[in-house]
Amino acid sequence: MAADVTLDFQIESPINKVWEALTVSKILAKWIWDNDFKPIVGYQFQFHAEPDEWWNGVVDGKVLEVDKPNKLSYTWASQGEITTITWTLMENSPFTHLHFEQSNFSEKSKAFPGALEGARNSWEEFGIKLKKLLENRNKNNESV
Repeated sequence: MAADVTLDFQIESPINKVWEALTVSKILAKWIWDNDFKPIVGYQFQFHAEPDEWWNGVVDGKVLEVDKPNKLSYTWASQGEITTITWTLMENSPFTHLHFEQSNFSEKSKAFPGALEGARNSWEEFGIKLKKLLENRNKNNESV
């Protein structure tokens, strides 16, 4: 089954640093939201964003696959919608190619005007934050 949202990022950072940014809770919080994520298959976690009048700000997840440092997959559940997030990493020094997929949106969500575009825009913004975080630290020889 094809993914509903796909994005690709070229990040000037070693694959192990990109992997850390995807799997270490305190680093994830710098480019997504506060969380209690652990890269352990079966681990259930939450992301916490600022709630608003339409959303409580909570995303529930469960780790589905951990193949360090090549692939990470987890569920992303919010407001009754449960999708699957998959990150695939491939190093081509000095860059790491990061491929993102979000799949399993309900037919109702797919039919709702702007739903997939909204998801794509949100993940593009997260990806830009991730890229800036890693590349700035890489240029300054800082750890993530």
